Amino acid sequence: MYIPTNPASLTDQLPKGLQSMLQKAQGATDTEAQTGVARRSFLKLASASGFSLGIFPVLAQAQSAASPTATSAATSSLKPTQQPSAFVSIARDGAVMVTINRLDFGQGVQTGLPMILAEELDADWSQVHSQHGNADAAYVDPAMGIHITGGSGSTKNSYTQYRELGARTRAMLVAAAAAQWGVPASDLRTQKGVVIGPGGKRLTYGELAQAAMALPVPEKVTLKDPSQFRIIGQPTGRLDARAKSTGTQDYGIDVHLPGMLTAVIARPPVFGSKVASVDDAAALAIAGVKAVLRVPLDRGGEGVAVVADGYWAAKQGRDALKLTWNTDKVGKVDSVKQLANYRALAKKTGAIHLNADVSPLATAPKKISAEFVFPYLAHAPMEPLNCTVQVSGQGASAKAELWVGTQMPGFDALAAAKVLGLPPQNVTMHVQMAGGGFGRRAIPSSEFVFEACSVAKAANAAGLNAAVRTLWSREDDIKGGYYRPMHVHHAELGFDAQGKILAWDHVIVGQSIAAGTPFEGFMIKDGVDSTAVEGMKEPYDIPMRLSVHHPADNVPVLWWRSVGSTHTAYVMETLVDEVARSTGQDPVAYRMAQFGSKHPRHAAALQLAVSKSGYGQRKLAAGRAWGVAVHESFNTVVAYVVEASVKDNTPVLHSVTAGVHCNLAINPTSIEAQIQGAALMGLSMCLPGAAITLKDGVVEQSNFGDYPVPRITDMPLMAVFIVPSADAPTGLGEPGLPPLAPAFANAIAVLTGKTQRELPFKLA
Repeated sequence: MYIPTNPASLTDQLPKGLQSMLQKAQGATDTEAQTGVARRSFLKLASASGFSLGIFPVLAQAQSAASPTATSAATSSLKPTQQPSAFVSIARDGAVMVTINRLDFGQGVQTGLPMILAEELDADWSQVHSQHGNADAAYVDPAMGIHITGGSGSTKNSYTQYRELGARTRAMLVAAAAAQWGVPASDLRTQKGVVIGPGGKRLTYGELAQAAMALPVPEKVTLKDPSQFRIIGQPTGRLDARAKSTGTQDYGIDVHLPGMLTAVIARPPVFGSKVASVDDAAALAIAGVKAVLRVPLDRGGEGVAVVADGYWAAKQGRDALKLTWNTDKVGKVDSVKQLANYRALAKKTGAIHLNADVSPLATAPKKISAEFVFPYLAHAPMEPLNCTVQVSGQGASAKAELWVGTQMPGFDALAAAKVLGLPPQNVTMHVQMAGGGFGRRAIPSSEFVFEACSVAKAANAAGLNAAVRTLWSREDDIKGGYYRPMHVHHAELGFDAQGKILAWDHVIVGQSIAAGTPFEGFMIKDGVDSTAVEGMKEPYDIPMRLSVHHPADNVPVLWWRSVGSTHTAYVMETLVDEVARSTGQDPVAYRMAQFGSKHPRHAAALQLAVSKSGYGQRKLAAGRAWGVAVHESFNTVVAYVVEASVKDNTPVLHSVTAGVHCNLAINPTSIEAQIQGAALMGLSMCLPGAAITLKDGVVEQSNFGDYPVPRITDMPLMAVFIVPSADAPTGLGEPGLPPLAPAFANAIAVLTGKTQRELPFKLA
């Protein structure tokens, strides 16, 4: 998903209206909300409940006033995000539990973040474990000020935070040992979970933890020089590898509580429609069905929930419903008509984002006129959406617990509180491991949490006093909305015989992701959604006029892994390649000349991929061609050199060599996995059928049979190489996706003489 670049604090950047909304939700008066008096309350709002860990039962600072167990550590001026008490627990046997402030849904932060903390802690890695945090104020993104997993910011934004957490914990353990031995702390050292003193005295972290807990948390700590790292930078197996490889890993979909019921929702065929009539007699006659409930859905729509003893009974009940829908007042998108409209808009100048002089187009000796079409894309995570809600108590003592894999637990806790009519502090979030998401679990409207809470509330009102797990089927997931927006690009380029681009006039047409969300105020500027244009122009020094149209269509849209770069990288890298080929230049040499000395990270990534692939050094098999692309997103540069062919009019990707510049590599094994997974997802955009289409407002695809994902037979040989660096790490969850499709397309263009202007590829 999209995150603004290097914000000091998102809470300070939020539009005043959103700040006011969040503050009022916490009970601030109009005056307080307008003046920002309730900013501290906003931090409390992010916390759904008090939180304690093992032998460090100190609550985060924002909760300490209400905590009877708060110790002197909580009186520190450190922020909740800087307090070891919320992040580190050390058992008497030396086991170290590290709490992560992010959702792990496949990207590996539940190993990477503990590696960072364990490095400065000098922990014994074999004794390190990890768990998810919750919506406590301690677990906000320290750079953003809100609970969020996205924008490839988990490691980047928490690198220094987790180093300092480890260093503070280590300092407290050393201080406890120094006090016990009566020696200066400077005389002690640590090694793999042990404090070592004069004469070889030894105390394990487990023996010291209880005493260390009571000591003040140091405000400042000295961090290691990277040359001293023994955990960071080492290829490390994931902490969840055994559970996932043995099938014992639990996800949100696996939650089982005593007496729990399961709900499925019949959603309207056209987004935002309402129920006209319900005949539920056949559904209620199915064994196990407990209730049929009309419930509000997000986007103003309405659905019918069938609540039953288990999923199968609930699904059978839903299938037995006889429903009619009122679709009179909602737009009915038709993909054919929509494309025609977008194409017409793309020929007109829209809201200006870049405004270079493009008059040299008229006299340019060489020109390219190109139109690109990108369809809607579903996220299609392996684990469909789900959320379990349990409401207990009555009146002022009523509370709720949610079990859910969410990228935005703070926002979702607020949404749950609003739906259930509870104070935010009475909502507890249990963040679960999630089986993928790619942005789908970070919804500003909290859609699937809103719906689950609506079902739980209705079930409770119907006398069903039990936890309710709302499950989406695969069909629900693919037809249910929130897609990568459809886009049309129109480009006019003028350049000379040496490949110097003289002018580039470019128009993008596509729905805004931010419009109508709390992020609109700072993500949309002068009519341009920043997510739509990210990745355009850079790193190339070209005179570009760039304008944007944002049609308002009744199709819910959302960030999709690497967001705008999913389409902008394709446009930039295929057109740059075409300029190079049309002027008789090697595509790699042409790019390197464009980078010059201004973009050393791009050059280093591309050079690494080229050298490791053998590009230009070895002869390819007959019928194969090289393809190259390089792109920066989320501060990380990824270059791909691919080998491809065309067989029976079908493009085939044989091998991919990646050069990655992500600064310091925390865990090379995880980086390799992320690049492989992102590349495969990038390949998915190229495969036949990889498009969401609509007719009369209804999504036509429903499952992997008509919305294909890559199979094991589609996976190319892959080799991933990392540019060495000691600089602070940048993000890795998304940057591996954007350059794959253009690199593949560039190879196909060499073989066919034609650049693919539409995804998925259409060679016929």
